[in-house]
Amino acid sequence: MHYQLICPACGLVFDDDGFRLACPRPHSPALLTTRYRSRMLECNRRATGMDRYQCWLPGTNRLAHAAQTVTYQSQHLSATLRLRNLWITFSGYWPERGATLETATFKELEVSGVLSRIPRYGFRALVVASAGNTAAAFARSCSENDIPCLILLPASGMATLCFAHRLRPCVKILCLTGGAAYSDAITLAERISQEDGFVGEGGVKNVGRRDGMATAMLNAVETIGRLPDYYVQAIGSGAGAIAAHEAAKRLVEDSRFGRTLPRLMLSQNAPFTPIYDAWRLGRRELVETDPDAARALTKKIVARVLSNQRPPYSIIGGVFDVLRESRGDMFAVDNDEAFEAMDLFERCEGIDIEPAAGVALAALRRALQSGQIGAEATVLLHITGGGVGKRASERTLFSAPPDLEISLEELGAGGALERACGLFAPHHGLIGLHRQPSSLRATAGQGDF
Repeated sequence: MHYQLICPACGLVFDDDGFRLACPRPHSPALLTTRYRSRMLECNRRATGMDRYQCWLPGTNRLAHAAQTVTYQSQHLSATLRLRNLWITFSGYWPERGATLETATFKELEVSGVLSRIPRYGFRALVVASAGNTAAAFARSCSENDIPCLILLPASGMATLCFAHRLRPCVKILCLTGGAAYSDAITLAERISQEDGFVGEGGVKNVGRRDGMATAMLNAVETIGRLPDYYVQAIGSGAGAIAAHEAAKRLVEDSRFGRTLPRLMLSQNAPFTPIYDAWRLGRRELVETDPDAARALTKKIVARVLSNQRPPYSIIGGVFDVLRESRGDMFAVDNDEAFEAMDLFERCEGIDIEPAAGVALAALRRALQSGQIGAEATVLLHITGGGVGKRASERTLFSAPPDLEISLEELGAGGALERACGLFAPHHGLIGLHRQPSSLRATAGQGDF
């Protein structure tokens, strides 16, 4: 294979089986990383989209419709912010610019990384928990590539499940109702992933997910010709920011694009800011919060995809570590600031963006006003979702109804696990695998951002 897995905690290097989520040695949890045979970025000039960066992507499966993000130098927004070297990586739907992510968010990047890595057979269904955007990306890609997938999400995320083509039967949607939150979807997904033949996708622990998202940074650096001084993004779990940092470390090792890591300027949507709160206190551990109180806070934010109650903050290689290593910082942005930033971007750049991207832009404005970022700095703003309105106005879209609904009350009463597993025939897709390896027994999804 063209890569191996490395454990940052103990240094173990080993081959990948397509599913591995954790080091086989007993020690503190750590995020596995990939080490590629090629230590230099060797772009495939004949390929487009993510396929250009195959040298730094795990797996060999070829998928239909490789996602394509685009990076360009801003003129109007740059002038408005008085920031001379503002570059925008747009991960969404904007065909005129070259961005062709059909579900209009960067989640398609990580989905491609995951699906290209896993074996195509030998499991009953891939299990994915999501707040919304990840669900849409997995549903579309699994449907197009005929991969069995069980997607769990709260009712608040169902509006994201709109597609140009109806989903194939290999994809099943489980909607949690009655006030259920994203954390409830994660909990049920973890239980399902323990059942025979069901495979937890792994969330941020999946190297395919992070290296897929990392292609946004690779696209940016290929376009700019150098590493940016600052990288700006809104986060829920922080998986995208971790991915950007890991890509930057590879590029520093390459040495042709600079030797200084970009400073991560990350943001959350107030009043739900668990990572911001811990970082401001200088803590490696998250501040403990009552789950019901946290659920209530997530309902108050406009960027619902940032509502992860269990982000990979403390784990070795997680958000705390990448913020410290990059000399980065965290910001908290309220709903009004996010809406104002969304309007500003559309006026300046001519395309609608999602609330999470509005949170990122609002944080950039704050950093400029406070002097944390200077006017001469080279800044990369990652618009992690955009063009949803454009796509809806230009294409006929089909809403995907749930195949099963389970209320929050039913989750506590029992029977939910059997009903969920019953969506797939007992031996659907199982070829040569009777029980998933112990390495798979991890969370089915730990973050949309």
